Parts: sequence; structure tokens; C-alpha cells
Amino acid sequence: MTTTNEHSALLSWFQHQQTPAGWFDLLTIMVDAMIDNAGEEESRPFLLQMGVTLAEKYPLPVAQTVGELEEHINQQLNLFGWGFVRMAVSHNAIVLHHQALPLARDETQQARWCTAFSTILEGVYTQWIQSQGGEAHVIVTRDRVISYTEIQFRYHHPR
Repeated sequence: MTTTNEHSALLSWFQHQQTPAGWFDLLTIMVDAMIDNAGEEESRPFLLQMGVTLAEKYPLPVAQTVGELEEHINQQLNLFGWGFVRMAVSHNAIVLHHQALPLARDETQQARWCTAFSTILEGVYTQWIQSQGGEAHVIVTRDRVISYTEIQFRYHHPR
């Protein structure tokens, strides 16, 4: 999976907006070092917990509808510069379609960054939805990687 040249100007703009020099570089180095030292699967619980902790630090107002929840989430994502989400209810899940995920500057690190960052988002989304009254055994998982900047998540009971 690669980014396409037809969207390179847009991706460049997002990179400059979403990945400030210094802070983003440090975060990338930390995530890379953790994965290199512990392994991708072994790093997963830590990345999930980072997402949960961040969501606890930035709680959402109570929402009465899925549309209102989407609005509250997008306000926080906008604050973070992390893109936006569209939510849809299916018969047994809520589908979260996240777009404009921050993209690693180094093309060789984009797949790793996408995986790590989407794992953090699993924790963020799970905590935010559970804090709205969701049950603890129902979680958000990455359902599909559409591109390095577009991920589909699913809030559902894992089987």
C-alpha cells in the first residue's frame, strides 16, 4: 500500500499541519524504539493503554445520539490535528471511518506508523464510547486499512 502522486499536494499539506517538526519526530522515534525492542504484538497493549489514557484526559461531553457523539469526537480530533471520523450504525456494530490520519514523513515508516497510530486510536475510541455508557466487553478494533491515512474501525463485541 502506497500513497498516490495525484494526492501528493494534499498529503504534503496534511503532513505539515499534523506532524510538527520535533514533537512528531520524537513521538515517531519513541514508537519505533518500542516496537523494535518489544515487538509489534507485544507493544499493542501499551499503545492501546496510551489511547485509553489520552481519552480519559480529554473526556467527551455526554451525547444523546450517534450523530452527537460523532460531533464531539470530531471536535477532539480537530483539537489534536488527527483528522476526522464518520460513524454509521450497522445491525451489530458501529462503524467508524477515520480519515486524514497523520502520515509519517518518512515513506518507509508509513506502514508501521499507521499500524501503531491506529492501535492508539482503538484505545481512544473504545474509551470515549465506553464513557458514553458502552459496555466494557464491547471494544473498538481496526477493521480495515483503506490507506495509510484512512482506517475503518468497528465498535462491536469481539468473538
